[in-house]
Amino acid sequence: MKVVGCARDVDKIRSISQEEDIKSAKGSLMPIKCDLTKENEILDMFEEIRKTYGRVDVCINNAGISESNSTLLEGDTASWRQMLEVNVIGLCICTRECVKLMRENNTDGQVIHISSMSAHRIPPGGFAFYSGTKFMVRALAEGLRNELRAGKSGIRVACISPGRVDTEFHKRLFKDNPEEAKRRVSQFTCLKAEDIAKAVVNILEMQPHIDINDILIRPTEQPF
Repeated sequence: MKVVGCARDVDKIRSISQEEDIKSAKGSLMPIKCDLTKENEILDMFEEIRKTYGRVDVCINNAGISESNSTLLEGDTASWRQMLEVNVIGLCICTRECVKLMRENNTDGQVIHISSMSAHRIPPGGFAFYSGTKFMVRALAEGLRNELRAGKSGIRVACISPGRVDTEFHKRLFKDNPEEAKRRVSQFTCLKAEDIAKAVVNILEMQPHIDINDILIRPTEQPF
């Protein structure tokens, strides 16, 4: 596959693209700098994809953030807005633009939202607003599926809802408390990014008549 990876910190994707196993692979990885809170950067990204490849077959909406000061009673308004911009609005813009490209090429592609187990229950610790954004992702996925079916489209929509995954998410969440970030990923054997990637591959391997809607995946030891 020809993969386009976008992020604000595009240097990390550039670094991955230069790894030997990536450089020697049959596919490719093209890094694009994009801040998902800025619509103009998202539109520019899709225009670059259109000019370079002319099509999109798979869109994986993986970006998601939370804030440690986002309780409903004492939360910071700017933090709430930031979560909405990334977790909801950015996801919707990327989805709209990718479906537009799929339709231009009559491609029955695949949209995958990387959601969260927090879309299915409210975790303890003051993460209700974050959960609210992820509950919304579930609703958006089902709403998108309904709109596509009404338009007789074969584009499929899936949500993957991971539990605790050992990624930079926790370091960013507890940027002022690195010990808490370490504790969260050392309490039990967490999922790895590769585990979620395998779930993505499982979806992509399905035949066109199979539409996987939801995958809930969490560490065996995770108690909630």
